[in-house]
Amino acid sequence: MVSLPQQDDNLLPSSEENEPNLLRQQERVRSTSSESIKAVAIYEVIKGVGALIGAGALWSWHTNLDHWLTMATASWQQRFGQLLEPQVESAVQIAQHASKNWPVFLLLIVVYASLRFVEAYGLWEDKTWAYWFGVLGYVIFIPIEVYYLIVSPFDWFKLGILVLNILIVIVVYRNMKRKGLI
Repeated sequence: MVSLPQQDDNLLPSSEENEPNLLRQQERVRSTSSESIKAVAIYEVIKGVGALIGAGALWSWHTNLDHWLTMATASWQQRFGQLLEPQVESAVQIAQHASKNWPVFLLLIVVYASLRFVEAYGLWEDKTWAYWFGVLGYVIFIPIEVYYLIVSPFDWFKLGILVLNILIVIVVYRNMKRKGLI
């Protein structure tokens, strides 16, 4: 009598049996955002909330903004001295221009915050368009940041922003590559 070979249960299943598991794993990689992308999304929400706080301040104080700016600058200098002085002066100049055309600036700030929230939603929900929007949105500003870092006196704050933006581009790019988007 011919004996049939026995099946060894320790052997791996054939590729046909393993294919559904592989497809599920690939789909899971494509359909869930990583923790690093969720961190970028949270950063975008923080930027959006910060912009809305600025919009609220502009809305509330636009009639007496020079007084508030003088008080805030004096308070900053009293507590922190010259720390971030170029950024404080730049913010004061922008706010003074904003007080003259406050409805336009208010609209621009709200549009900016809305874009941050839309991008954060897209990244959190793992939308392809959000990856492209994020990476392109950060890459555009890197040459400008490098330029200002070179032509102006050295500033740790500007360097920190540049490094943070480069890290975000790397994180988003690596996730795009992992998902097969590029």
